Amino acid sequence: MDKNAPALSLPAEPREFGFLVGGQWIAAGDREVFERSSPAHDVPVSKVVKCTPADLDMAVAAAREAFEDGRWSRIPAVERANVLLRVAQIIRRRADEIAYWETLENGKPIAQARSEVDGTAGMFEYAAGAARALHGDAFNNLGDGMFGLVTREPIGVVGLITPWNFPFLILCERVPYILAAGCTIVAKPSEVTSATTLLLGEVLQEAGVPDGVFNVVTGSGSTIGQAMTEHLDIDMVSFTGSTAVGRSCVQAAAGNFKKLGLELGGKNPQIVFADADLEDAADGVAFGIGFNTGQCCVSGSRLIVERSVAREFEQLVASKFEKIKVGDPLDPATQVGAITTPAQNKTIMDYITKGREQGARVVCGGEQLDFGRGQYIAPTVFGDVTGDMAIARDEIFGPVLSVMPFDTEEEAIAIANDTVYGLAASVWTKNIDKALNVTRRVRAGRFWVNTTLSGGPELPIGGFKQSGWGREAGVYGVEEYTQIKSVHIEIGKRDPWVS
Repeated sequence: MDKNAPALSLPAEPREFGFLVGGQWIAAGDREVFERSSPAHDVPVSKVVKCTPADLDMAVAAAREAFEDGRWSRIPAVERANVLLRVAQIIRRRADEIAYWETLENGKPIAQARSEVDGTAGMFEYAAGAARALHGDAFNNLGDGMFGLVTREPIGVVGLITPWNFPFLILCERVPYILAAGCTIVAKPSEVTSATTLLLGEVLQEAGVPDGVFNVVTGSGSTIGQAMTEHLDIDMVSFTGSTAVGRSCVQAAAGNFKKLGLELGGKNPQIVFADADLEDAADGVAFGIGFNTGQCCVSGSRLIVERSVAREFEQLVASKFEKIKVGDPLDPATQVGAITTPAQNKTIMDYITKGREQGARVVCGGEQLDFGRGQYIAPTVFGDVTGDMAIARDEIFGPVLSVMPFDTEEEAIAIANDTVYGLAASVWTKNIDKALNVTRRVRAGRFWVNTTLSGGPELPIGGFKQSGWGREAGVYGVEEYTQIKSVHIEIGKRDPWVS
């Protein structure tokens, strides 16, 4: 998106959305409605339905019928692939519209939103290929009398619960792979960022996804999300969000032993050695915590830097922070937008206060920014951080960076692993031996060397330790939504058991 383009205007009135069940769009009727205000502009932009557990039951029934009658699960993979390719085309055509609503509800910069939407089209294209490549195994080594097969079958009805920080991106890191596997879906977006999930429903319909294969129910996590994880006719739930809520999903899923895919919290290290290109590393560190206003489960919130360059590098990062353009997310030049919810804004500011109280040193930022409307926080760097401080241990989910020095490679690895999380990590060094050693020994599901927050549809996503279960995206992400069946085929006449 052209950074010199004029800022977009706000809608004249909030857009009203229904919800999608069995191919039919259902209006609010006598149900309650949630009105969402833009976190950057303090004006209402959308209205979504507060669905009821009965609405969820209706959506699950539609998904179950669509799965069992085979309208999607039993068609040739090439037909599923062709539909997914059409989805990609439509996303590209509607990218400006989708990005606009993503920015209005979430507060992220419009240029970032547009880039994310463009990237999701590639996910559908990759999943189309994966659908056709999905296969099992044959065992021709069981002797003359037996032939063995291992087949992969779609797991069934999938409940998909997505968060507010990347409403469209995280949705599309899952939906194409679930559909490629042959499953049907009941999706529940965050109540504060539902618009783009509903827009994807329109896209899928236009592309030819059969009725009932993709359904959307809107509402709160405590009502609809909880009911989804407990629902006895949902075969698997994919949840992205906090580790605390993920733990409750594990407990709720026990009712029918449903499978869970969980992408949870992170307190991700960025390890910088003295031999790194410090200018590049500083830019990467700033991007790693400033991207999406720090509201990113894989953001690099712990800077672990070699002591000999720690103060120099701290100042390099601070100078980068001071040049970041914070402001109206509808302005294409903006790099850091608004904090998505008032509750999250308060959480971040409380952690900044706690950091000061526990003895950390504010290098830059540390305050609320007043633009006359909306909620903004200056990108913040804390120095003199120790491992026992809250800002070093807790997932803040905001643009707050904690700096901790190290003296040896062993110490850097120990600090990086000193967390209950294991979602992502980065290392910056020109020494390939150091890079490989750190990559092997830091416990994280995603790892970046001399870069950060890179990705695409090919490589899987997921965490170690309390950062989650399972993997999304890539071939692994399609396999995640299948189950394996072993088949034994006897050849020739049976050797009788009863004579």
